[in-house]
Amino acid sequence: MKMVHSTGSRPKKSLGQNFLIDAIFIDRIVAAVDASSADLICEIGPGRGALTERLVRTGAEIVAVELDRKLIDPLTDRFKAQPNFHLIEQDALTVDFPKLFADRNFSIARLASVKLVANLPFYISTAILQRLSAQREFFSTLVLMFQKEVVDRITADPGNSERGFLTVIVESAFQIERLFDVPPNAFQPSPKVWSSVVRLIPKPVAAGEDDLRSLLSAGFAQKRKTISNNLKTAFPKYAEALALAAIDPKLRAERLTLEDWIRLSDAIRSVS
Repeated sequence: MKMVHSTGSRPKKSLGQNFLIDAIFIDRIVAAVDASSADLICEIGPGRGALTERLVRTGAEIVAVELDRKLIDPLTDRFKAQPNFHLIEQDALTVDFPKLFADRNFSIARLASVKLVANLPFYISTAILQRLSAQREFFSTLVLMFQKEVVDRITADPGNSERGFLTVIVESAFQIERLFDVPPNAFQPSPKVWSSVVRLIPKPVAAGEDDLRSLLSAGFAQKRKTISNNLKTAFPKYAEALALAAIDPKLRAERLTLEDWIRLSDAIRSVS
């Protein structure tokens, strides 16, 4: 494997930092983003800038969001000569992405093609996916790397025990394409697990998404229970709704398809 030379601060365990240093996988991620000079790309967690450097070379406008203050000065120094690089010191879990880009006065043409790329630590995976799902209409493409078990979870088919609340939230918001796995030795320090890269293409925002989210939260509250047992405390007319949606009340939540959940959400609104 060809490794990118690494410099800068020591990775922080508290932030789940594992810096990608393998040039082959960096290039594969850049290819998956399909960046051009017409694009505006947000990179969450640029770290020491190995992936950032490849992205900057494409000519796209790069807005990097970094939480670790110790990385701000090294990143600023590394890319100070690059007019298409912009660094924001902020927690990605608090970013209002539309406002972030609007405040920087990027052209309308670029704002029509905003892409997001990130190597995300395990501890924020659920929270960041929910946040990106809620703000997805602002992006054209998202290329994200997670621990492999997170990607196993969000790509789990109905009936798979890995399928849960997060699976259906992501499935309802994006078309999901699993791209490739990344071994531990592609990072510094090497994690104990493999990672996986996915490409997410946003689906249009639909009516009733807040209702669907509430339903999923109740439906997956206790995965070993049947759907009827999970719903009965949250929705008084759950039995009527299940019948209207033609869903077997003895099924567990993991057995339901996205279409089942949407149909059930509509049914709950109808009987309420």
